[in-house]
Amino acid sequence: MRITRLPAVALLAFGLAAASVAPAAADSTPSPGASKDAAGPTRAGTSFRTATEFEQGQTATARASVGDYLYWSFPADAGQRPTVRATVKLPETHAAETWRVDVYDGLRRRQTCQYGAQTRTAPADAPSVELACVLRTVRAWSEPWANDPLPGTYYVRLTAVNLSASDLGQSVDVEVRAESKDMGGAAAVDGSLAEPLVPGIALRTEADDEGDGAEGDEKKSPSAVLAALEPEDGWASGWWSDRWVWTAVGGALAALAGVAGYRLTRGSGRPSRVPPGA
Repeated sequence: MRITRLPAVALLAFGLAAASVAPAAADSTPSPGASKDAAGPTRAGTSFRTATEFEQGQTATARASVGDYLYWSFPADAGQRPTVRATVKLPETHAAETWRVDVYDGLRRRQTCQYGAQTRTAPADAPSVELACVLRTVRAWSEPWANDPLPGTYYVRLTAVNLSASDLGQSVDVEVRAESKDMGGAAAVDGSLAEPLVPGIALRTEADDEGDGAEGDEKKSPSAVLAALEPEDGWASGWWSDRWVWTAVGGALAALAGVAGYRLTRGSGRPSRVPPGA
């Protein structure tokens, strides 16, 4: 009876562990801010230093001219696989246009898209064109020589290429949205960054008191402004991942299997008909 109970105990332990992990996995599946569909910014920057920030899950809009370079930025943390989508509403009359969306990390390194229509050509007089770029999973740590996505600010650049002279300067409406899928412990790596890649993106003028005692005698000097946005739960890069939970579950099941094997192979002991001194 004891031997037959061991498999049931092992299955019960595995079920309890899986039940404890399931809620955490369900909570981490949506991207940060994906549940809130708040209105995003209504403008776009024209360079990396003037990129307009927006949260993941928001839709950033802008009205621009064909031929402009448009820039936005958003935060992405380790374990996320960001997806950037852009929709350009074209003028009623236009020639064939090719639009392209590029994504750069905090070091302004262009990141490769795993899949998605990163470049698309809109036929003449087409009402709109849609672009998408699915990045690789953001890693918590990487070698200095690697070009892996790292946690921090990511820049989105949208522009038209191979334009005809007649289309330059025409007005277009643009929508950009970024979302992420949490890849969980499968994407965890050993090690983490001390700080996310959030470099200065703009310059602002601050009043620096020179300490001469005069309140009105202040000198203004420009200083770099760091990105103000971060993931909803903060930068969570670190050693913890759900792989530790499954490792503990595997260890418990291995221990139970060892006990079961021992009970099966040790036998029933000395038969009662055999005297102790035999």
